[in-house]
Amino acid sequence: MGNCLNHSNKSTAEIAPYGFIKSTTTTSASTAAAVRLYGSPTSSITTYIRFALLYKTLSLQFIPTESHPVLEIGSDSISGSAEMILRFLDAKYPHPNLVLTENSGFSETTPLIVKAVVLHHRSMRWHLNRMVRWGEDLATRGGRKTVDPKMGSPRMEIRKFGKSYSQLLEFMLEHAQMEERVVFHLLELADRGLCKAAIEEHARDLPIMNGIKEDIKSIGVLDTGNPDFRDALCNLSSRLKSLLEHCEEHFEEEERDVFPLMEAVELSKEQQLRVLEQCFDLMQGTHSHLFNFLIEGFLPWEAMQYLDLILGCKGEERAGSILHRIIE
Repeated sequence: MGNCLNHSNKSTAEIAPYGFIKSTTTTSASTAAAVRLYGSPTSSITTYIRFALLYKTLSLQFIPTESHPVLEIGSDSISGSAEMILRFLDAKYPHPNLVLTENSGFSETTPLIVKAVVLHHRSMRWHLNRMVRWGEDLATRGGRKTVDPKMGSPRMEIRKFGKSYSQLLEFMLEHAQMEERVVFHLLELADRGLCKAAIEEHARDLPIMNGIKEDIKSIGVLDTGNPDFRDALCNLSSRLKSLLEHCEEHFEEEERDVFPLMEAVELSKEQQLRVLEQCFDLMQGTHSHLFNFLIEGFLPWEAMQYLDLILGCKGEERAGSILHRIIE
């Protein structure tokens, strides 16, 4: 799971020491047809299509205009809805898919907020698995050397590891706060005590999550040649695995037992959009400086689904501002 954009800017050791990320098919500039996109640079739909084209790794010529977006590939061109353009792209270049043709796990009646929360879970799962694999790799090497020279010294790699974990921690804490203030609140209004166990689970995991952050800080000041350094890395690896197991169980329980009940709340489409916007507003860090981090944990079609939710509940200007962060 997971698909990073701009792979060349990322260190192999930092992103996936074990080749965890699925690679995408790159179309060489010498064999690909000329790709041109016409549209307003301030339009959220234009930015949405530019983002989608990043996954296809095509050489794009963007031509700013004031018209509705038009995509040209060789002698073929298309204009219309964002979904029409994505399907056109998938037909031309099938890998990776931007529009899922199989079951995504969402039914037609799945509330919008449930879709958003489940997609958050998928990104968090990917990042947690990445941290676990990276932690295992650090413990195996024991500070002897880095996997990738771009990581620098073992101490430098620990700092990068700590930064990545801090980003994940901020994302997870905002997500938990959003669930408690909006999703669980709505369900509690319908049935008091319904989400008590899920809220308690959040509280139990918080000390583990903060403890891992302190462990990383402690490792960062140890001498890499000290036997305690490797022992500390092994302990860190074990605690990360434990956190992953707890989170996996928690996500599964929410998705199986709690979220299906949101359909019984019977919110109208307009109410669903307002609730979704409330949730997004509570995740300001995730939707600003952590937005690329969030997107990195998605498969291409998951990323496009998430952007669809943003476009559906945000105004043109606000949605455009969020999407611009990806392609800047």
